[in-house]
Amino acid sequence: MRLAEALQIAGRKGGTLDRSVHLLTGFSPLHLETFLKAYLQLRFSNDSIRIHTGLYGDLEGNLERALEQPSEGSIIFLEWEDIDTRLGFRGSGGWTVAKIEDIALQAKAKLARLLTKIEALTRTAPVVLVSPTLPLPLLVHSSPVLASKCEVLLNVHLGEFLAKVFLLPGIRLLSSLNLAQESPFQSRHDVNLELAVGFPYTIGHADTLARLSVNSLFPGVPKKGLITDLDQTLWKGILGDVDVHGVSWSLNDKAQVHGLYQQLLDSLAEAGVLLAIASKNDPQPVSAALLRTDLLLRAETFYPVETGWGRKSDAVGRILKAWNVGADSVVFVDDSPMELSEVSERFPLIECLQFQPSDPVEILALLKRLRELFGKEEVQEEDRLRAASLRSVSKLQDEVVEAGSTEFIARLNARVTFEPVDGNQKRAFELVNKTNQFNLNGMRYTEAEWQTRLNRPGTFLTTVSYEDRFGQLGRIAVLGGYFEGGRCIVDIYVMSCRAFSRLIEFQILRQLFERSGAKSILLRFKPTEKNGPMQTFLSQLNLSGFTIRGEVELSAADFSAVCPMLNHEVIEQWTMQQSERS
Repeated sequence: MRLAEALQIAGRKGGTLDRSVHLLTGFSPLHLETFLKAYLQLRFSNDSIRIHTGLYGDLEGNLERALEQPSEGSIIFLEWEDIDTRLGFRGSGGWTVAKIEDIALQAKAKLARLLTKIEALTRTAPVVLVSPTLPLPLLVHSSPVLASKCEVLLNVHLGEFLAKVFLLPGIRLLSSLNLAQESPFQSRHDVNLELAVGFPYTIGHADTLARLSVNSLFPGVPKKGLITDLDQTLWKGILGDVDVHGVSWSLNDKAQVHGLYQQLLDSLAEAGVLLAIASKNDPQPVSAALLRTDLLLRAETFYPVETGWGRKSDAVGRILKAWNVGADSVVFVDDSPMELSEVSERFPLIECLQFQPSDPVEILALLKRLRELFGKEEVQEEDRLRAASLRSVSKLQDEVVEAGSTEFIARLNARVTFEPVDGNQKRAFELVNKTNQFNLNGMRYTEAEWQTRLNRPGTFLTTVSYEDRFGQLGRIAVLGGYFEGGRCIVDIYVMSCRAFSRLIEFQILRQLFERSGAKSILLRFKPTEKNGPMQTFLSQLNLSGFTIRGEVELSAADFSAVCPMLNHEVIEQWTMQQSERS
């Protein structure tokens, strides 16, 4: 982004909702503040953005003062001068041998103090930390082509500090390796600006840092599934031409880029990403090839496997239906521009990426892009269960159809567990922000808003886990609300699509009625483009005042009249306190 464009965007008037972020530096924030506000304004186009900065030359004090002013999060830019002013270009502390040794000695103590203040800040809202991005001054007596003792010691102390920072909850550490690709080292430092006004970054470096920092503080929702082609994509060769043992993905066969792709897919699958195949091939040889013992991921990792000679878009459509996810949550990878175009035309929200096996540089760029699209901070148990649970959903639906009766559900040996959100914050936060179809009102939260919600007195919030004879689904629902004027008001009610067809949605409301003792529940419903299943469920409740326009009230008597027979074993680990009901 150009500076003029950033100034224009940052100058826009936002809405009535204020979003504030701390920009914590020891240098003058200048253009960095402008770029940061511009990217935040693009991220929250309907809100007013406020950037809180601190005092020049006092990063430690700025961290303390930030604790006194609530915000959506903080972005900390740590440069060498913040560790010791003698490591900056504007100071005149002296670079004698004795003073250089003292710098290395004092740096460890200063970093320890900064760690304590950063830890305190992470308890209030998410924090992004950018470690030093600029060069050390020429403060040693040896040639600059050689590493000095002081330089090595400073990097050791910094490394120990960053290792401790990384373990703090609520912290995001900007990758120095990725930054090196996005902003070359030799293009970062503007000595003229630093000496003149105390701002050390070039315009390009400030732009890159602001963009990456905003994306780190407010990450997008990761994609859910990847559909891949086979020939010349998952492996080298055309299966129909070279048979099962002719396709390859090894370095010896000059097919290592396919091996790298397989390794990445295996890693994504481990993190809960859904993988499927859409290939123009006959089913039998595909099945045989996927069972090869040297394949770098297991055949059962892929579900479903769509093979045949019809259009790729038809296969993609069937996969989306099997997954029950929206096209905007899926990536399609193929080596053929024609196939990519055909799928993109039918499903414009799918991100279509080309696999170019003849260009290793482009393959590495593709792998990086996939990491960006599917990246998540933490892999949870529900992520590992996702693919297996989809298979169980398919088996369940097949048996329901075969049985021809809802009585089949009674034979599932189903167990529903209610737990407090305290220990499951991340999963609950993820479910509320990612669930679309069974979602009461489509409300999304930033991490700071979510933390405020958790700390609000007089509210209740619980997660719901499920398992049956087909396997575990893990935590699949979140229910939250509060009491007002004797009524129970629900403003959070979401459930994963993987849990459909098991009557869990009825059990959740039954438990709320029983545990709260409420005579009625007010559901703060709001229709969205995607929450059709929620609207269908509310219609099933036979609510006299129900419309698709807004909130509805459900009495205990009316619910009891329409609630089907429920055979779940209910495990209650969530206790609604008296203070919550009052």
